Amino acid sequence: MLKIHKSAWGLTLLSAVLQVLIFPLPGLYWLSWIALAPLLVAILRARTPETLLLQLQSSDQARLLPATPLQGFLLGYLCGILWFAGTCYWILDTMHRYGGMPMPAALLAQILFCMYVGLYHGFFGLLLAVVARTRTAPKTIESVASTRRALAAAAFLWVAVELARTRITAFPWELLGYAQTGNFALTRIATFTGVYGLSFEIALVNSVFAAAFLAPKERRKWLLAAAFGAALLLQAGQALSPPAVPADRTAILVQPNIPILDGARWTKEYFENTLRDLTAVSLQSGAGSEKGGRQFDLIVWPESPSPFYTNDSLFRDAVSALARQSQTWVVAGAIGITPAMHSGGENSQIFNSAALVNPAGEWVGRYDKVHLVPFGEYLPFPKLFAFAGGLTKEVGEFQHGTSHAPLQAGGESLGTFICYESIFPDEVREGPLQGAQVLLNISNDGWYGDSGAWKQHLQQTEMRAIENDRWLLSATNTGMTASIDPYGRIVAATPRKVRTALEAPYALRTGTTFYTRHGDWFAFLCAIISIGAVVSRWSLVVSKNPRTTND
Repeated sequence: MLKIHKSAWGLTLLSAVLQVLIFPLPGLYWLSWIALAPLLVAILRARTPETLLLQLQSSDQARLLPATPLQGFLLGYLCGILWFAGTCYWILDTMHRYGGMPMPAALLAQILFCMYVGLYHGFFGLLLAVVARTRTAPKTIESVASTRRALAAAAFLWVAVELARTRITAFPWELLGYAQTGNFALTRIATFTGVYGLSFEIALVNSVFAAAFLAPKERRKWLLAAAFGAALLLQAGQALSPPAVPADRTAILVQPNIPILDGARWTKEYFENTLRDLTAVSLQSGAGSEKGGRQFDLIVWPESPSPFYTNDSLFRDAVSALARQSQTWVVAGAIGITPAMHSGGENSQIFNSAALVNPAGEWVGRYDKVHLVPFGEYLPFPKLFAFAGGLTKEVGEFQHGTSHAPLQAGGESLGTFICYESIFPDEVREGPLQGAQVLLNISNDGWYGDSGAWKQHLQQTEMRAIENDRWLLSATNTGMTASIDPYGRIVAATPRKVRTALEAPYALRTGTTFYTRHGDWFAFLCAIISIGAVVSRWSLVVSKNPRTTND
């Protein structure tokens, strides 16, 4: 393998830093238009030509050739490891504080996680290098065409790799498109393509910036002007604010702010006092005044670390009493218990659930979380990952739910999803596809402390409202609890880490967006185009020179 030029390593580090800065909490979203460009330049100008003759054909700066596939992988892999370390740093504290792992073991787990998920950045670098393959000198017709071809393919490759991360590893945390969630003009694309369309748009502009730095000096200023113009025009959408969306209903979203405690501290007295307090908060408005007979449309208790079991009479009686007293439908996060008969006797299945109670106090429905958090709600390959069992010990070993069917609360159809499920766009759309008129997310981000994870999670949840053109009610344990309109705007919210209730406006909407009806079609199209580009280029290069297969 030829040596990677030092400038390529520097550009890769720069790209990793920029990609960290475009997500909360730094939130320098405008940097998304240039964050990927240094990595593209690094991969497309990574090595010196093999022979002295080729080296002498051009100046020092222009003589660098595209990376070999292995070099492209290494550059992308380094970028990915650093990006996940800088963005998902909160995993370390979660594993140590709540997973019961010693700090050295938690640090090792964090490193292994970044090395694993970083493979997708590496895969992107490898594919881009394959499309850009050339053995000729820089500035030759073939070399220039190769660079242009790679830049044209970059956005398709990026989206294809994001789709792979979503479908294979099931960790689509902070896809590139989320950097523009607050860009209310640009996010209209998401109603057709999902968040992947935004990722494509951002990667495309980055490709133009990269082209400017790779072009001859006489053309560079024009390409830079075009790239800056496109970025400014697209970013300007964040300054535009659509008209307010009418809301004719109000939900009470309770933010319990319950600390994560070990089981021994949940005494009967503490349990009863917590239920009593949450009931009182539920019967007050978000401003803290008594309801005074005002009728609300829904009361929601979020997912929380409380030992609230659906078969516990104390819990059931308290929630039923709340529903009867308020004459309101109630959705309550709880641990769902389903008896199951087996040959060896009677056992129970446990789920992370949202229970539905009608105004008469009857328990009439339940949504069981389908997409569980690995190492948080279940332990994959228990024997292999036994060292991380402390994480699941805190919350139990849950079973997977089997349906995304909405909860039917009288005249309202609630598309319900729990916590981690909000980052899977193709799954959340199943609710509106089955008739959900409003989206409801219950979550507990208390596991992540004061890190940026809660804001990252909320940002991704907002995109689900945009994609499906639905109001979204986000009820969380520690905040931020919010009402989100179909443009992804937060129209009402609570402060974090306060026990309170929010009067959350919303409305019921019918009809479906193109994305709701067709899902990740755009991402799959990008994957098909990417496969075609890679296969055709690889076949062409190999047919011309079989030696390239060993580079």
